[in-house]
Amino acid sequence: MPITVLLVDDEPLVRAGLRAVLEAQPDIEVAGEASDGASVIPLVRQLRPDVVAMDVRMPLMDGIEATRAVLRTVDDPPKILVVTTFENDEYVYEALRAGADGFLLKRARPAEIVHAVRLVAEGESLLFPAAVRSLAAEYGNSAARTAMERAALTEREAAVLRLMARGLSNSEIAAQLFVGTETVKTHVSAVLAKLGARDRTQAVIAAYESGFVAPA
Repeated sequence: MPITVLLVDDEPLVRAGLRAVLEAQPDIEVAGEASDGASVIPLVRQLRPDVVAMDVRMPLMDGIEATRAVLRTVDDPPKILVVTTFENDEYVYEALRAGADGFLLKRARPAEIVHAVRLVAEGESLLFPAAVRSLAAEYGNSAARTAMERAALTEREAAVLRLMARGLSNSEIAAQLFVGTETVKTHVSAVLAKLGARDRTQAVIAAYESGFVAPA
């Protein structure tokens, strides 16, 4: 089954460019397009895409509010890939905090765009570069530190979280720790449960905001 994608951007040329790149791949299909975040929920319910590639800044409803709305109202929501012009944009970070699964720069090369969609669809790695890690650290607060302490991660869970924060996939973490992939999946699930995180992105944000992991 191909990965289905919904494109959401107020610039027709951006949508056209993304469509051309993605539909050149045999395993990716563009299911539909929208020009504003306000159209996302009905289209997600109608098309059931695997991934929503969404601009973070749009006139009626921006990507942050649209992300919150999708995750709040849609059962089994799609993965959300925020599309942006600037990687250190605080809007991007707010979208990630709201529940987006990763982000993509509009100037990215075609191969990077395809890789980002596949990575987010798989859900086992993160698009969390240095600029966003620094923003996460700036949001550090005592509440995040207290929550991390209360999570009481085991030594192995802590090691898995640190590797998750570096963007490693389950198979890469398994190779680093010399354990099986299924064992890593078990540890990842435990980390998410203890932190009350919806997904890997939320867990990594908690790691940086609490100071558990420092940006390189």
